[in-house]
Amino acid sequence: MSFPLLTVTAVVPAAGAIATAAVPAARRVAAKWLALSVSLVTVVLAAVVLVRFDPGGDRYQLTESRPWIADFGVRYELGVDGIGAVLMALTALLVPFIILAGWHDADEPAAEEGGDKPGRRWRPTQGFFALILAVEAMVIISFLATDVFLFYIFFEAMLIPMYFLIGGFGDRAHEHGEEEASRQRSYAAVKFLLYNLAGGLIMLAAVIGLYAVTADQLGEGTFSLQAITEARANGDLDMATNTERLLFLGFFFAFAVKAPLWPLHTWLPNAMGESTAPVAVLITAVVDKVGTFAMLRFCLGLFPEASEWATPVVLVLALISIIYGALLAVGQRDIKRLIAYASISHFGFIILGVFAMTSQGQGGATLYMVNHGLSTAALMLVAGFLISRRGSRLIADYGGVQKVAPVLAGTFLIGGLATLSLPGLAPFISEFLVLVGTFSRYPVIGIIAAATIVLAALYVLVLYQRTMTGPVKDGVRGMPDLRVRELAVVTPLIALLIFLGVFPKPLTDIVNPAVEHSLSDVEKHDPAPDVEAAK
Repeated sequence: MSFPLLTVTAVVPAAGAIATAAVPAARRVAAKWLALSVSLVTVVLAAVVLVRFDPGGDRYQLTESRPWIADFGVRYELGVDGIGAVLMALTALLVPFIILAGWHDADEPAAEEGGDKPGRRWRPTQGFFALILAVEAMVIISFLATDVFLFYIFFEAMLIPMYFLIGGFGDRAHEHGEEEASRQRSYAAVKFLLYNLAGGLIMLAAVIGLYAVTADQLGEGTFSLQAITEARANGDLDMATNTERLLFLGFFFAFAVKAPLWPLHTWLPNAMGESTAPVAVLITAVVDKVGTFAMLRFCLGLFPEASEWATPVVLVLALISIIYGALLAVGQRDIKRLIAYASISHFGFIILGVFAMTSQGQGGATLYMVNHGLSTAALMLVAGFLISRRGSRLIADYGGVQKVAPVLAGTFLIGGLATLSLPGLAPFISEFLVLVGTFSRYPVIGIIAAATIVLAALYVLVLYQRTMTGPVKDGVRGMPDLRVRELAVVTPLIALLIFLGVFPKPLTDIVNPAVEHSLSDVEKHDPAPDVEAAK
């Protein structure tokens, strides 16, 4: 039996979560270092998976398959394709930066002046970092699972640690008192949980329906993605049109909530706004990517005809997300909520690329998932460092930061420029490919989407102008610049944004073959050019 590399890659952070939670209460610093060490080991394992993955080989590689719940056709099946490989690597890469950035986020706050009691409630450090590692393990399994039921379990299970991270470890920088802040955190956590549970329950009904269809037509029910797609390809499985559409809607609804897609997006600004900056990055740069990834792997793979049927509506919803998210970002007065609405706009671009049904669109969408993760992590983490210094999330409380903390201001600017997809930074090529791929098949939607780029420039540059330039405000005077630990978080992210902005080939070489497989599932080919090439 070959070495179960994929299982080990997911088990290491899961075991690390248990070990971190078990560290004695008095050894909080040891718990931090243990969590960081486990996350770095996971990075190494993810790198080994990338090295061993052959883009020109089989669609799913390093596969593992074992019986699990045999009576119901459930197997423990893992396999990595090019899209899952790069997203698994993104997850593993971001978690050490999330841990470093949140190094003090769960520490006991300093005592109030003139008293012995802590200024705010104590939050167990061990639990904070254990929950982050638990989320990492579940997300990695989600990117690797090729059994639909196995995917569903971890797709839903990750809600539990995320609920406690949002509700139990919220941001301390709040314009209201601690009681109101606690209420807002609880509201955000419950809203996150209810929205995603509702989507998950609808998906569960669709998962059961899929099993019933396979049992009826194949003689034995199965949840295996590969078995179902092969049966569809050779004609052994032929779903009725209405059945396929209903099953597609059940899966798509859950993924659209997770992504999130308008109008199912409203939980995200609350969750990101009330979380600490590292947890906000975990939400939008890691967890939400499972939704868009699953659209590619499961919606298109299992329900190709229904995916084509739903494409016009999905493209319109994606376009609304792009415009709506950008417009609301322009009007925000809270830094973290501005970044949240910007992410809604970016997820609209990703979904637009997925359902454009072109190689450029889907390749760009996959790159967008990776590059959005890097750019949002850079911007949000620097914003978190800024907020922790001033103790406020309000844009109006800042001004003149670049005069007192030039390195902080500079890194904030680079993160912002990456968010607006400046040429030379990684998100540019992703957005360009999505727009080209969309325009080649849906020119009107492509033109409208391209025009909204102006809004991104507006909200990013206005944010920078109001916070970093102008007279130095009283609350900003004496603000320290980035420290060594903070530079260790931000510098590699900026380096990656620049490197992948000028040389995206390492990613495209892995992603493009997987995209070709995805297009073959829906029997789509790139549109032929309208103008013949000159002879």
